[in-house]
Amino acid sequence: MATLLHLLADHHRLLVLDAASAGVQVGLLRSDAPAEWRRTDDEAGTGIFAGTDALLSEAGLKLDDLGAFVFCEGPGSMLGTRTIAMALRTWQVIKPRPTYAYQSLALAARFAWTLSPRAFAVIADARRDTWHVQMVSADGTLAPLQRVAATALPAGELLTPENFRAWAPPPRPAATCSYGLARLFAALGTDDLFRPVAAPDAFQHEAPDYKKWSAQVHSAATAKGIRP
Repeated sequence: MATLLHLLADHHRLLVLDAASAGVQVGLLRSDAPAEWRRTDDEAGTGIFAGTDALLSEAGLKLDDLGAFVFCEGPGSMLGTRTIAMALRTWQVIKPRPTYAYQSLALAARFAWTLSPRAFAVIADARRDTWHVQMVSADGTLAPLQRVAATALPAGELLTPENFRAWAPPPRPAATCSYGLARLFAALGTDDLFRPVAAPDAFQHEAPDYKKWSAQVHSAATAKGIRP
Protein backbone atom coordinates (compact mmCIF):
# COMPACT_ATOMS: atom_id res chain seq x y z
CA MET A 1 0.00 0.00 0.00
CA ALA A 2 1.13 3.55 -0.70
CA THR A 3 0.19 7.06 0.39
CA LEU A 4 -0.95 9.87 -1.86
CA LEU A 5 2.21 11.84 -1.06
CA HIS A 6 4.33 8.91 -2.24
CA LEU A 7 2.36 8.63 -5.47
CA LEU A 8 2.78 12.32 -6.21
CA ALA A 9 6.50 12.17 -5.44
CA ASP A 10 6.96 9.18 -7.75
CA HIS A 11 4.62 10.10 -10.63
CA HIS A 12 4.04 13.89 -10.33
CA ARG A 13 0.72 13.94 -12.25
CA LEU A 14 -2.18 11.71 -11.23
CA LEU A 15 -5.62 11.31 -12.77
CA VAL A 16 -8.22 10.18 -10.20
CA LEU A 17 -11.45 8.53 -11.39
CA ASP A 18 -14.34 7.58 -9.10
CA ALA A 19 -17.88 6.50 -10.03
CA ALA A 20 -18.77 4.65 -6.83
CA SER A 21 -21.45 7.16 -5.83
CA ALA A 22 -24.36 8.59 -7.80
CA GLY A 23 -22.02 11.24 -9.26
CA VAL A 24 -18.77 10.84 -11.19
CA GLN A 25 -15.73 12.55 -9.60
CA VAL A 26 -12.56 13.23 -11.57
CA GLY A 27 -9.41 14.79 -10.16
CA LEU A 28 -6.10 16.02 -11.53
CA LEU A 29 -3.42 15.99 -8.82
CA ARG A 30 0.04 17.44 -9.42
CA SER A 31 3.17 17.75 -7.31
CA ASP A 32 3.75 21.32 -8.53
CA ALA A 33 0.20 22.74 -8.63
CA PRO A 34 -3.05 22.73 -6.66
CA ALA A 35 -5.45 19.81 -7.13
CA GLU A 36 -8.34 20.31 -9.53
CA TRP A 37 -11.65 18.38 -9.32
CA ARG A 38 -14.78 17.96 -11.38
CA ARG A 39 -18.05 16.29 -10.33
CA THR A 40 -20.99 15.50 -12.60
CA ASP A 41 -24.28 13.66 -12.31
CA ASP A 42 -23.88 12.34 -15.87
CA GLU A 43 -23.67 8.58 -16.25
CA ALA A 44 -20.15 7.17 -16.02
CA GLY A 45 -19.77 6.47 -19.75
CA THR A 46 -20.04 10.22 -20.35
CA GLY A 47 -18.89 11.79 -17.10
CA ILE A 48 -15.43 10.24 -16.79
CA PHE A 49 -14.40 11.28 -20.30
CA ALA A 50 -15.94 14.77 -20.14
CA GLY A 51 -14.38 15.40 -16.73
CA THR A 52 -10.97 14.14 -17.82
CA ASP A 53 -11.02 16.21 -20.99
CA ALA A 54 -12.04 19.37 -19.10
CA LEU A 55 -9.33 19.03 -16.45
CA LEU A 56 -6.55 18.26 -18.92
CA SER A 57 -7.58 21.05 -21.28
CA GLU A 58 -7.63 23.65 -18.50
CA ALA A 59 -4.20 22.50 -17.33
CA GLY A 60 -2.75 22.52 -20.84
CA LEU A 61 -2.00 18.80 -20.62
CA LYS A 62 -2.71 15.68 -22.64
CA LEU A 63 -3.44 12.14 -21.50
CA ASP A 64 0.14 11.19 -22.39
CA ASP A 65 1.43 13.73 -19.85
CA LEU A 66 -0.02 11.82 -16.88
CA GLY A 67 2.33 9.81 -14.71
CA ALA A 68 -0.20 7.40 -13.18
CA PHE A 69 -3.89 6.62 -12.77
CA VAL A 70 -5.77 6.29 -9.47
CA PHE A 71 -9.28 4.85 -9.34
CA CYS A 72 -11.94 3.63 -6.94
CA GLU A 73 -12.50 -0.11 -7.29
CA GLY A 74 -15.64 -0.03 -5.12
CA PRO A 75 -17.80 -0.80 -3.31
CA GLY A 76 -20.41 1.30 -5.01
CA SER A 77 -21.85 1.45 -8.51
CA MET A 78 -20.64 -1.71 -10.25
CA LEU A 79 -21.48 -0.29 -13.68
CA GLY A 80 -19.63 2.95 -12.98
CA THR A 81 -16.57 1.19 -11.60
CA ARG A 82 -16.40 -1.24 -14.51
CA THR A 83 -16.73 1.63 -16.99
CA ILE A 84 -13.69 3.28 -15.39
CA ALA A 85 -11.77 -0.01 -15.43
CA MET A 86 -12.54 -0.43 -19.14
CA ALA A 87 -11.32 3.10 -19.89
CA LEU A 88 -8.10 2.57 -17.93
CA ARG A 89 -7.35 -0.71 -19.66
CA THR A 90 -7.81 1.00 -23.02
CA TRP A 91 -5.54 3.90 -22.07
CA GLN A 92 -2.95 1.44 -20.77
CA VAL A 93 -2.78 -0.18 -24.21
CA ILE A 94 -2.04 3.20 -25.77
CA LYS A 95 0.64 4.07 -23.19
CA PRO A 96 1.30 1.80 -20.18
CA ARG A 97 1.46 3.61 -16.84
CA PRO A 98 1.19 2.62 -13.18
CA THR A 99 -2.37 2.29 -11.88
CA TYR A 100 -3.46 2.37 -8.25
CA ALA A 101 -6.77 1.33 -6.66
CA TYR A 102 -8.47 2.42 -3.46
CA GLN A 103 -11.70 1.37 -1.76
CA SER A 104 -14.52 3.86 -1.27
CA LEU A 105 -15.55 2.83 2.24
CA ALA A 106 -11.96 2.79 3.50
CA LEU A 107 -11.45 6.33 2.20
CA ALA A 108 -14.70 7.57 3.75
CA ALA A 109 -13.97 5.78 7.03
CA ARG A 110 -10.48 7.23 7.44
CA PHE A 111 -11.76 10.75 6.75
CA ALA A 112 -14.63 10.39 9.23
CA TRP A 113 -12.16 9.10 11.83
CA THR A 114 -9.81 12.07 11.35
CA LEU A 115 -12.73 14.41 12.09
CA SER A 116 -13.63 12.55 15.29
CA PRO A 117 -11.48 9.58 16.38
CA ARG A 118 -13.64 6.70 17.68
CA ALA A 119 -14.79 3.21 16.74
CA PHE A 120 -17.57 2.90 14.13
CA ALA A 121 -18.49 1.19 10.83
CA VAL A 122 -19.14 2.60 7.36
CA ILE A 123 -21.70 0.58 5.39
CA ALA A 124 -23.08 0.49 1.84
CA ASP A 125 -25.89 -1.54 0.33
CA ALA A 126 -24.62 -4.73 -1.32
CA ARG A 127 -28.12 -5.85 -2.44
CA ARG A 128 -29.92 -9.10 -1.64
CA ASP A 129 -30.33 -8.01 1.98
CA THR A 130 -26.55 -7.76 2.53
CA TRP A 131 -24.26 -4.82 3.32
CA HIS A 132 -20.64 -3.94 2.71
CA VAL A 133 -19.05 -3.15 6.08
CA GLN A 134 -15.83 -1.24 6.77
CA MET A 135 -15.01 -1.40 10.47
CA VAL A 136 -12.78 1.24 12.09
CA SER A 137 -11.25 0.72 15.53
CA ALA A 138 -10.85 3.47 18.12
CA ASP A 139 -7.20 3.99 17.07
CA GLY A 140 -8.18 4.39 13.40
CA THR A 141 -7.14 0.92 12.20
CA LEU A 142 -9.19 -0.32 9.24
CA ALA A 143 -10.37 -3.93 9.29
CA PRO A 144 -10.68 -5.91 6.03
CA LEU A 145 -13.85 -5.06 4.10
CA GLN A 146 -16.70 -7.48 4.78
CA ARG A 147 -20.10 -8.28 3.33
CA VAL A 148 -22.66 -9.37 5.92
CA ALA A 149 -26.38 -10.00 6.16
CA ALA A 150 -28.51 -7.09 7.29
CA THR A 151 -29.22 -8.93 10.52
CA ALA A 152 -25.47 -9.28 11.20
CA LEU A 153 -24.46 -5.62 11.00
CA PRO A 154 -22.09 -4.74 13.85
CA ALA A 155 -23.28 -3.02 16.99
CA GLY A 156 -22.34 0.59 17.55
CA GLU A 157 -22.31 3.65 15.31
CA LEU A 158 -23.08 3.20 11.60
CA LEU A 159 -22.27 5.67 8.82
CA THR A 160 -23.06 5.54 5.11
CA PRO A 161 -21.35 7.69 2.43
CA GLU A 162 -23.35 10.52 0.91
CA ASN A 163 -24.82 9.99 -2.57
CA PHE A 164 -24.36 6.22 -2.48
CA ARG A 165 -27.26 4.34 -4.03
CA ALA A 166 -29.27 2.08 -1.72
CA TRP A 167 -32.02 -0.36 -2.62
CA ALA A 168 -33.13 -0.88 0.96
CA PRO A 169 -32.80 1.13 4.17
CA PRO A 170 -30.37 -0.19 6.80
CA PRO A 171 -32.09 -2.21 9.53
CA ARG A 172 -31.19 0.54 12.01
CA PRO A 173 -30.35 4.23 11.56
CA ALA A 174 -27.07 5.22 9.89
CA ALA A 175 -25.78 8.79 9.72
CA THR A 176 -24.31 10.17 6.48
CA CYS A 177 -20.57 10.77 6.07
CA SER A 178 -18.75 12.79 3.44
CA TYR A 179 -17.68 11.39 0.08
CA GLY A 180 -16.51 14.60 -1.57
CA LEU A 181 -13.11 13.55 -2.89
CA ALA A 182 -11.65 17.05 -2.93
CA ARG A 183 -11.97 17.15 0.87
CA LEU A 184 -11.02 13.52 1.43
CA PHE A 185 -7.88 13.51 -0.70
CA ALA A 186 -6.69 16.82 0.78
CA ALA A 187 -6.94 15.37 4.30
CA LEU A 188 -5.55 11.87 3.70
CA GLY A 189 -2.21 12.47 2.02
CA THR A 190 -0.26 10.33 4.50
CA ASP A 191 -2.67 7.38 4.78
CA ASP A 192 -1.75 4.02 3.22
CA LEU A 193 -4.86 3.59 1.09
CA PHE A 194 -3.59 2.97 -2.44
CA ARG A 195 -2.37 -0.31 -3.90
CA PRO A 196 -0.86 -0.99 -7.34
CA VAL A 197 -2.94 -3.09 -9.73
CA ALA A 198 -1.88 -4.69 -13.00
CA ALA A 199 -5.39 -4.96 -14.47
CA PRO A 200 -7.99 -2.42 -13.27
CA ASP A 201 -11.31 -4.03 -12.32
CA ALA A 202 -14.24 -3.67 -9.94
CA PHE A 203 -13.82 -5.05 -6.42
CA GLN A 204 -15.58 -8.32 -5.60
CA HIS A 205 -15.56 -10.11 -2.26
CA GLU A 206 -15.03 -13.43 -3.99
CA ALA A 207 -14.15 -14.52 -7.51
CA PRO A 208 -17.12 -15.21 -9.80
CA ASP A 209 -18.22 -18.86 -9.88
CA TYR A 210 -18.99 -20.13 -13.37
CA LYS A 211 -20.64 -23.42 -14.15
CA LYS A 212 -19.11 -25.49 -16.92
CA TRP A 213 -21.34 -25.83 -19.97
CA SER A 214 -21.25 -29.12 -21.87
CA ALA A 215 -22.44 -29.00 -25.44
CA GLN A 216 -24.63 -31.88 -26.57
CA VAL A 217 -25.32 -32.68 -30.19
CA HIS A 218 -28.97 -33.38 -30.92
CA SER A 219 -29.71 -36.97 -31.83
CA ALA A 220 -32.64 -39.31 -32.07
CA ALA A 221 -32.10 -40.21 -28.41
CA THR A 222 -32.14 -36.64 -27.16
CA ALA A 223 -35.11 -35.77 -29.36
CA LYS A 224 -37.38 -38.36 -27.74
CA GLY A 225 -40.28 -36.79 -25.96
CA ILE A 226 -39.98 -33.51 -27.86
CA ARG A 227 -43.20 -32.72 -29.66
CA PRO A 228 -43.08 -31.23 -33.12
